[in-house]
Amino acid sequence: MGTLPILRWPDDRLRTPCAPVGEITDDLRSLADDMLDTMYAAPGRGLAAPQVGVLKRLFVMDPNGRAGPRAPRVFLDPVIEARSDDTATGPEGCLSIPGVVADVERSVEITVRWRDLDGTELRETLSGFPAICAQHEIDHLDGIVTFDRVAPDLRAALEQAYSA
Repeated sequence: MGTLPILRWPDDRLRTPCAPVGEITDDLRSLADDMLDTMYAAPGRGLAAPQVGVLKRLFVMDPNGRAGPRAPRVFLDPVIEARSDDTATGPEGCLSIPGVVADVERSVEITVRWRDLDGTELRETLSGFPAICAQHEIDHLDGIVTFDRVAPDLRAALEQAYSA
């Protein structure tokens, strides 16, 4: 296990929609382990495969972060099946856009379907921070970054501050 370099915006790979994972191999399991190591070392609470240059639909997260015991999760080919109408707006940071925090509106509850590293298909309703984190990471799998989730004038200001 080891850490991987995290791509920084505006790397084109962060804007590229990802392909399905396909077959679960030992290399894929190793990638997931390395992504978890990278996420914890960053430190972060979520990390998507395109953030480490792999254009596959895979993300890892630990909603506990540093606030509690580690609870790592791996999501292969995640799909949001339902979103609550209730939303919340709150600050989001991104390991690929260090130093930028923006208020982003997200559904407070989602139902996600995915496979785990054993190939088992799972479905779960996430709420609160886990739902927000999963939505952020799934955005990465679709080629969407935080800048795409804010108003154009705020985006321009955030991009200018980031590149300064």
